[in-house]
Amino acid sequence: MREAGGPGPRRRSSGRARREPGPLARAVARLVVRAADGATRLVTDLLGASPAAGRERISEAELRDLVAANTVLDPDERRIIDEVLVAGASLVREVMMPRTEVVFLSVGLSLAEAERLVRAETHTRYPVVDGTHDDVVGFVHLRDVLLRPDLDPDTAVGELAREVKRLPGSKRVLAALTEMRREGHHLAVVVDEYGGTAGIVTCEDLIEELVGEIHDEHDGAAEPALAGLPAVVDGRLNLADFAERTGVRLPAGPYETVGGYVMAALGRLPIDGDEVLVPLAPTDGHPPDVPPGGWLLRVLALEGRRVARLAVSAVRLPEPRREVAAPVPAAESRPAGPS
Repeated sequence: MREAGGPGPRRRSSGRARREPGPLARAVARLVVRAADGATRLVTDLLGASPAAGRERISEAELRDLVAANTVLDPDERRIIDEVLVAGASLVREVMMPRTEVVFLSVGLSLAEAERLVRAETHTRYPVVDGTHDDVVGFVHLRDVLLRPDLDPDTAVGELAREVKRLPGSKRVLAALTEMRREGHHLAVVVDEYGGTAGIVTCEDLIEELVGEIHDEHDGAAEPALAGLPAVVDGRLNLADFAERTGVRLPAGPYETVGGYVMAALGRLPIDGDEVLVPLAPTDGHPPDVPPGGWLLRVLALEGRRVARLAVSAVRLPEPRREVAAPVPAAESRPAGPS
């Protein structure tokens, strides 16, 4: 069962709604998180750095230099440290569920009305708002709505709301996970630079950023990852995951997902059937499996105003027409003679 109130998976997922990890998965995740939580401290101790220096005084580049220069670490230890540093450096906004996909409950909603709503969903936690989605006052758990026979059905959801944590979207994943575990929060509202609600994130989202998708005995068979072209992908894939799955590198810009790239390229809201050509960058050269030209992104489905599914294929551009000048006739030769 999905931990947070949203209709689908987060952007890095394959499109299948995830369920709450089972006991074994949770136990493994706890061990990994504990290791990741103390990774910087353990590494600095191992490499001889002073613990009093603190994380703030040792940059990632300096830590990598320490790892590279140390002769005690074996290759596996170096790889683990590098993976923790890379995953932990991701931003919360890259793994959150965007607000457009979150199911919010109003503070004035009665318990009976909320019960009908949550029974139609597949999630366990729902943010509670007082007015707009920017005014989140707390969250309720599924148990608060379905397993409270002692409450009057007319009780307002706002009376059951629990405290909710807030995180800036620019916070690093590892730091956010450490903070949420220390304070005992499982769900947090992600706040953008303007103070509005950008989305929500759970500990599960942050853990899966570090260790990958968590599956348990209640999950179906994992979907095989797509590789190469042609392919059909989720519009919420971030640019790095999109490049990994398709081999297509999109230019950086004011967007984080392949769906955002399509919208920016079109300059308007997309519609079914829209196509965007991604020309082959000069630095890409001409790989043997990519024809001269580039790649074509075609919108297959929308969810609201966002791109839900995209088809990706390689295309060959027509050769440019060359204008051939007509041959200039040679001057006629005349026999030499007296003028």
